[in-house]
Amino acid sequence: MWEDPIVAEVRKLREAHAAQFNYDLTAIYHDLKQQEKASGQVFVSFPPRQARPIRKLSKRRKAA
Repeated sequence: MWEDPIVAEVRKLREAHAAQFNYDLTAIYHDLKQQEKASGQVFVSFPPRQARPIRKLSKRRKAA
């Protein structure tokens, strides 16, 4: 199967980064947030949206 070299590189870097933090998601998150602050770039964050309720489907009528 063909492998995209860019995707392979990103996966390799992601794996190495996760290994630095012993795959602790909280530590990885805090590191990424610190990198965002250190970059000096503005990151946009939108407030969460309310989920719309799921309406129940009516039962189909039986064929006569």
